[in-house]
Amino acid sequence: MTPFNIFVGTLLTLACVTDLRERRIPNVLTGSAAIAAVLFHLVTSGWIAAGWSIVGLVVGALLFMPMFVLRGMGAGDVKLLAAVGAWVGPGPVVTAAIATSIAGGVLALLVALAYGYLRKALANIYLLLAHWRVMGVQPLPEVTLEQSRGPRLAYAIPIAIGTVVTLCLK
Repeated sequence: MTPFNIFVGTLLTLACVTDLRERRIPNVLTGSAAIAAVLFHLVTSGWIAAGWSIVGLVVGALLFMPMFVLRGMGAGDVKLLAAVGAWVGPGPVVTAAIATSIAGGVLALLVALAYGYLRKALANIYLLLAHWRVMGVQPLPEVTLEQSRGPRLAYAIPIAIGTVVTLCLK
């Protein structure tokens, strides 16, 4: 087990635990993980690697920012993917985001089925798409995180799965 794997594994584990327990991912965790990543890459590989770490952080944040702006995802999830990007770099964080989205979709289906919410979830997706077609892409209050009464998915779990899959493919 390398120091890189230990740092990334610790970040993901702590994020999953806090997201499950508190339904949030603390800024101190994501911020310190991002700073640690940049410093780790600087010390182990130099300035260029630290620069790529910063690019990975920005790419990671930008990938999930639209879902946050549309109020379908919490800020902690965006910051967690940014911290992952700081560790893995810009290319792998794109792969991690895609794998995360697939894992998130599968887990969301399982959660919806477990809570008897699948029909309502599908109706909400239809409602959202119809709203976007008429009003343009913008939040629909009835289905945002703040207003929705449906079951919640601790999205740190799909982020962890997507990151681990990406690192295994590397």
